[in-house]
Amino acid sequence: MRFNFSTHSAAPTSTAPATTTQAKGTNGANGAIGEQATQPLKKAIEADPDSLDSVISNPHSYPITIVPNRPTSYYGLSQNGKPFPRQPSCRSRNFRPGSMRRVRRRAVFKNGDCNVVQKHLQRRRVRFLQDMYTTMVDWQWRWTLLAFALSFILSWLFFALIWWLIIYTHGDLEEPHLPDNQEESGWAPCVSAIDGFTSCFLFSIETQHTIGYGVRTTSPECPEAIFMMCFQSIYGVMSSAFMAGIVFAKMTRAKQRAQTLLFSKHAVICQRDGTLSLMFRVGDMRKSHIIGAGVRAQLIRTKSTKEGEVMTQYFTELEIGTDDSGSDLFFIWPMVIEHKIDENSPLYNLNATDMLQDKFEIVVILEGTVESTGQSTQARSSYINTEILWGHRFDPVVLYNKDLQAYEIDYGRFNETTQVDTPLCSARELNEIYKIQEGFRTPASPSIQSRCSCSSGYQTPGRQSRLRWQHSVPL
Repeated sequence: MRFNFSTHSAAPTSTAPATTTQAKGTNGANGAIGEQATQPLKKAIEADPDSLDSVISNPHSYPITIVPNRPTSYYGLSQNGKPFPRQPSCRSRNFRPGSMRRVRRRAVFKNGDCNVVQKHLQRRRVRFLQDMYTTMVDWQWRWTLLAFALSFILSWLFFALIWWLIIYTHGDLEEPHLPDNQEESGWAPCVSAIDGFTSCFLFSIETQHTIGYGVRTTSPECPEAIFMMCFQSIYGVMSSAFMAGIVFAKMTRAKQRAQTLLFSKHAVICQRDGTLSLMFRVGDMRKSHIIGAGVRAQLIRTKSTKEGEVMTQYFTELEIGTDDSGSDLFFIWPMVIEHKIDENSPLYNLNATDMLQDKFEIVVILEGTVESTGQSTQARSSYINTEILWGHRFDPVVLYNKDLQAYEIDYGRFNETTQVDTPLCSARELNEIYKIQEGFRTPASPSIQSRCSCSSGYQTPGRQSRLRWQHSVPL
């Protein structure tokens, strides 16, 4: 028998219908056999859903189709001489009954962006316009550069129109008062060398940015022109400072520095000094270090209160640290951050199977001050249950190079892990086993010892290897 995972229809067949697919002459007999073969089997599900007999006898219990054996020539050459292709499968070959994982929608993406969308905000545009500076800094670069260009172009056109109105009302655009005829008529204009809107636009640019080519100048004939020249000069300085500040703030944001702060792709769980620990790795690609670096981790999961209230986003702070230095890091090379799963940990009662089936997310936050700019920065990432490897340990990436006489960091092994022997039970059950071995309590039931089996000799080799593969390798 072979299992085809490419469809969710469960149509059991037997050897009798298999022979009818080869013979096409007897339509009546074949149709009766086909109808009998496509009828679903209605049998009770056996007690052990992981057994192969249960899957074969209950095809409706899993989304598979049981297909009879075919001769070897079936997968040989077809009638046209080309190799017969196998039917593609939409399921992974790593599928195992009873090991389906419940994936949680993450609140924080791997790159640190928050997966949050807001709606039904009252007076949203008015509130954002009141904080125009922050709004423009948060804009995407294309909108910021567009606003930067429009702020100058529109201001040039606006003041050019005002200059044209001042000159037009003074009569400088009349034929006898144009620049070519001013010497003959003896006319004193408000602004020299102005003959239309184009020259007003050029004079507006020169005034706002204090270019001063020396051709177009104001005269004391028009007080309004003198006032407008002073006002536009002040506006030009303020607008340039405002837009330059926005671009500078956007380029030096803490979010940009966070792009060079790395988090490991997976988190791991293994034993350290006899205690189960959850670990992840952080690193910094730049030579300029993060001053006063600190790391935090929070667990997001569903919690039900005694009153029956269900809180789907309940945050729990995890106590983490590196070695014996706590959460404050001397961040000169990649470091492994550790959370000991003890009595105070919310992961204390989770074993390897619960880790696969539970729904939770661990948000990790790295904060500090950038050495080169003095600004605070924050980098974020998260790990869901499918991104936690049970029974793995991070490979070392910091080695001393004798040729260079310096410590060398190999970022090619930043995400590399090694599989190690780790108990599959929870930390609570592991502590009970340790207490039993030390003689503090009476022996526990055999069920606890079987759930806490690991590679040190608690299980048979076949069961041990299957469980180690099932809980250590992500599907």
